[in-house]
Order: sequence, then structure tokens, then C-alpha cells
Amino acid sequence: MATDPDALNRLAARVDAMELGPEAELLGRVAAIADGLAEVTGLPDAVLGEVLEFDGGARGFVLNLEEERVQVALLDPDEGISAGSPVRCSGTVVSVPVGDELLGRVIDPLGRPLDDGPPLSGATLLPVERPAPAIIERDFVSEPLQTGILVIDSLFAIGRGQRELIIGERATGKTAIAVDTMINQAGGDMVCVYVAIGQRATAVARVIAAVKARGAMARSVFVVAPATAPPGLRWLAPFAGTTIAEAVRDAGGHALVVHDDLTKHATTHRELALLARQPPGREAYPGDIFYLHARLLERAAKLSPARGGGSLSALPIAEIEAGNLSAYIPTNLISISDGQIVLSSTLFASGQRPAVDVGLSVSRVGGKAQVAALKAVAGRVRLDYAQYLELRMFARFGGFGDAQMKARIAHGDRIGALLTQVRYAPLRVIDQVALLSALAEGHFDAVALEAIPRVKAALPAIIDAEPALAAFDPAAKSQTPAVQAALLACVTHAIAAAAGPAP
Repeated sequence: MATDPDALNRLAARVDAMELGPEAELLGRVAAIADGLAEVTGLPDAVLGEVLEFDGGARGFVLNLEEERVQVALLDPDEGISAGSPVRCSGTVVSVPVGDELLGRVIDPLGRPLDDGPPLSGATLLPVERPAPAIIERDFVSEPLQTGILVIDSLFAIGRGQRELIIGERATGKTAIAVDTMINQAGGDMVCVYVAIGQRATAVARVIAAVKARGAMARSVFVVAPATAPPGLRWLAPFAGTTIAEAVRDAGGHALVVHDDLTKHATTHRELALLARQPPGREAYPGDIFYLHARLLERAAKLSPARGGGSLSALPIAEIEAGNLSAYIPTNLISISDGQIVLSSTLFASGQRPAVDVGLSVSRVGGKAQVAALKAVAGRVRLDYAQYLELRMFARFGGFGDAQMKARIAHGDRIGALLTQVRYAPLRVIDQVALLSALAEGHFDAVALEAIPRVKAALPAIIDAEPALAAFDPAAKSQTPAVQAALLACVTHAIAAAAGPAP
């Protein structure tokens, strides 16, 4: 058989280019393994956060460094790993893919697809642990982040670059507020990253289905570490989601990251810390639990023009028990964040949804970032509604026969009905301004409470059909008389249309 001389020359060149000699490989051994945490000896050069590889393909990352061993949180199931199993250093820290390739995808904290899409092979990798921007690199939070939820946008507005905690008891609508905010960004310039930490797979599937059905999937990324995932993956999830959102911010864009929820993340951190025999502190949490979430949430920021002017907003979620806001993790998160939206189980049970407690909720930044047109008409709503809630509490005992008091209670009932909003139905700025303007002018005082939801449903189409409202300027503190009259006329039209029997 004839031999190609060129092929022989190429083979000879490859042989000449090879460097022959011994290769040294540092090989560690598993000393003990249990419940997703392994202790490994024989790797003195391993660094914190480095990925280690076990026989069989499983991986873990270095969680703690000790004098004679390292503690490794597993990122894969521990089948086939036992005491004595070999472990090798990879030379890389834990990283996650970033970039436009992730939009519309569902992945785990390592970037492995959980949907039916292809692997993210060409995406850029960035470490999950990154330093927060320095103070000199930040700018004022001055741009609004519209949630589409009237009670939040009008009373507790959120700005781009802000960290607003959503806190409440179980099943009070915490995730619903975050998902509605994501849906309201459909068609906008913001990328939303939803991080599911220790959630049930069915609950995450419902969130993904809701976002997909309302056209917001193309600008969303889902990072999922369900309750069945190894603790290392659950621990990494919020850091991985923040890195994905940071890549958008650093490129000059705007991103929103939702951590659902950090109470479960703290529980995972406590689980790993107790397995690693770290000294327990209050409620058995380790002493670094505050630093864990502080270094995570500090990465949310509005960057200065010199850094591109991008923003990363954060909506961390926390769960409390029996309304106890003074528990350890909630107080930590409240002190780290720039305000909190507190949800009340009592309001939720009474049908006031979103069940936002206006007395306990606060936004420490949003007033400076609120849409000017909305800020101009929302001035007294919070005070009037808070006073109404107190009056209603005492009115249960009777003795309020005064006509003025009855009028104030009736007015408060209308405020509550306006602030009630069904899920997946965000309101535009112009809709919110029209409703609050009409409320201030007393247009709703004679409207039956059961008709107000129909007014809100009919209003957007009526506004769209009004040519005079093309001159509406959301950045203006006051609208022109013609625009203001047109807004009130649209609400009056919607009230007349809703006055008939319910369909």
C-alpha cells in the first residue's frame, strides 16, 4: 500500500514537537463524605472556591480550608464516591456562562441546561464570586424600575440599582410580586434573572410557564437549584444568578435579579456549616451568615457613566414565621437592603392582594427614582390609606356615626379597592396616573366597590383610543390642562362603562 510522504512528514513533525518526560499530578483522597460534603486530604495547593474532580465525573468546590484537609461541597450526586476515592484539582474556580446565549433558557448554577435547548458551549465564563463595585464606581439611583403594581409604584417605588427586600409569611404572594415585575419588563430594555433556591420543581415550573405565556421569556434567564439538588448547587445559585446579571450591567445594560428565596439559602449555608463542624451562633447559624448575604447583595448597583451607566437591581425574597420580622435572617436582610415590601397574611386572607402592609413597608431610595408624573399624584395616598386602616380597626367597635368619619372610611375603601390588583395584569404608568388623579378628584367616591375592578380593566383600551393623551409626559411633574382633562375623562368613561351589570 502506498504511503503519503506528506502525512509521514506531518507525523514526524508532531513527534519532534512533543516534550517527553515525567508529569507530576497532585492526587488527593476522600477522607470522609456525608450529606453532600466531603473532606479531602492530600491537596495542599487547593484554593478556596476551586473546582475539584472526583472519579466518575462528579465535581465539587472547595468550601473551607483547614490545616491538613479541605472541605468540599458537592455539585453532583455522590454515587460512587467513598472514603479513599481519588480527587484531582481542576485549576479553575467555580464559573458560570454569561451572555445573550442564556436569554430564554433554564439552567442550573453551573450553566448546564435544564430545558430542551442545546448546551451553552460558546458562552463566556465568569467566576460566581466577584467583588462588588467600589463606591467611586457607583452612581445615584435615579431611574425608575416599574413593577406595574400600583401599590408599589405609587407608594414604595423602586429604582434601578436598588435592593428591595420582599418579605412575608408563607403563601402571601411574595413570588407573585417578583414575577409580575418580570412580566412588566416584557418588551423593555431590562434582562430578568430568576434564581430558584430550594424550591419545589412544580412551583418553579408554574413561574416559568407564567413568564413564557405573557411574552417575557425572551428577556429572562432562570437559574434553578431545586430542593432535591445537592447543597453545593443550592449554595451557589444566588451567586451564579448575580454573575449572569452583572454581565448585562457591566456591558451598559440593565438587569434585575430575583432571589427566591434567601431564607432557604441561609438554611443551606447553615446545613453545610454544621456538617463542616463550624462553631454555631444564633439560631445555629454560623458567624459569617451576615457577610454571606452582604457580599451577595452589595453587587447590585447603578454604575457611573465612566463604567457604562448600567444597573443591577435585586429583589431578594425572605420568608418569616408568625409575622416575626425580628428573626435573625430577616433582620440581617432588612439591614442590608434598601427597603422592604412587607406582606401581611391578615390582608391576604381578607382579599387585599397584593397584601402589602403600607405601615411596615418602605423604600429608602425609590422616592428619588419615582416617575415624576406618578409622584405628583401619589402624594397623600399612603397617609390617607394608613389612617383609614386605623379608623377601620376602631370602627369595628362602633361609635363612628359622624358623617365625616364615614366619608373617610368610604374613601379608604376605594383606595384599597384601587390598590387591589390581580396577578399577571401590570398597569402602565399612564393607567396608574389616571387612576390616582381620579381618586384625588373624588371621582371614585360614588363608585360601588365591586365595580372598581371593571373600571381598571376597561381603562387601558379607553386611554389608547384617546388622541389627546399622545402628549402625556411621564417625566413631567404636572401635565398640561388638556392632558389632565383627558385623563379624568377617560376614567369617567370607564366608570360609566363599568356601571352596568358585571359580565
